[in-house]
Amino acid sequence: MKITAVGTLCLSRQHEPERQWFTASYLTTKADCTIVSIYTDEGITGIGEACSYGSPPSIKDWVEWLSTQLIGKDPLDKGIVPHTNGRSWAYDTAVAGIDCALWDLKGKIAEKKVCELLTDKPLDKVRLYASGGCRYNWRKKPEQLIEEALDYIKAGYTAMKFRIGTDWSWDGITVDRFIGLVRELVQVVNGRMELMLDANCRLTEDQALQIAKELARLNFVWFEEPIPANQINGYARLCASVDMPISGGETLTTTEQFRPYLDNKAYGIVQQDAGICGITEGINIAKMAYEQYGVKTCPHNWHNGLMTMANAHFVASLPSPKVLELCMIQGPLQWDIITDKPIIENGWLILPDKPGLGVELRDDLIERFPYIDGNYGKQIRPEDLN
Repeated sequence: MKITAVGTLCLSRQHEPERQWFTASYLTTKADCTIVSIYTDEGITGIGEACSYGSPPSIKDWVEWLSTQLIGKDPLDKGIVPHTNGRSWAYDTAVAGIDCALWDLKGKIAEKKVCELLTDKPLDKVRLYASGGCRYNWRKKPEQLIEEALDYIKAGYTAMKFRIGTDWSWDGITVDRFIGLVRELVQVVNGRMELMLDANCRLTEDQALQIAKELARLNFVWFEEPIPANQINGYARLCASVDMPISGGETLTTTEQFRPYLDNKAYGIVQQDAGICGITEGINIAKMAYEQYGVKTCPHNWHNGLMTMANAHFVASLPSPKVLELCMIQGPLQWDIITDKPIIENGWLILPDKPGLGVELRDDLIERFPYIDGNYGKQIRPEDLN
């Protein structure tokens, strides 16, 4: 069997106003998706999703460049798998999409699930956590966060991760004010869901320490990326200050990049993503973190359903699997790219009993979700919230 062609689909869908979400002063207005397909001379095709934060057109350009190294090669040859380099985001996400597509292809050739290729005893389902908390803003309706949490409980989810809201400086938000909202959330949830917080690298170390101590007291599962990602010593100090894990690493793509964090005990959980570093390197990172440092993996997983399937097989193969992130605010693009959405019951994703990643693409994707040029969001001002 030989690889005959490699293709890339760039897709988009404009968010309705009620689906738009915030990160500090940035408003996300559309959903993007980048899919890599690897074709063979025997009619078997592998598919994988690259994290679209790398910019779909740039990812497509790198996939085309890398495809010259793949065409004519045996898809089962491990030597053809490109490697992430940790220097170029678009390049690494392109490699990740190719790697996931190759694993899907290998599974279909072997007539096995990808997780069955990764381990002898994979899980047949993966516990999800609802990842959201991006729509509340401090000026209009911060209590939307609590309403959202109650919706996830009704939907059967047993864990939720949320963010820290719009730019704190706009409305004079302090650590105490934020902790007040967190306490209210914990009281309303009342033990029905585990809780995690993602600060998106926005806090100072002093702010993060105050919040971390309160989150630990409230039995949060982890505190994610509280301070800028390059502050390894700061992460180490935070980890040493609380029993709750401090997590991070979603933008890292190589074992070499993770090593200084682990050497310095700066992460209690690592969060590599198959759509960013690929399944192959994701497994290498997870193995190194767990076997050498006793640190578990809980993958970052944003964007769409094909990436979710790759990360689900990844989690199902881990020696000590925990939970998988599920983006709750991506809209129809998330699952409508595939023909059959996998079953999600009571917060668990059931891995399809099909080879490869277990899903196939719809035929009409370009017509349904034509790519919308430009960034996925825009900077906003405080007055835009009025």
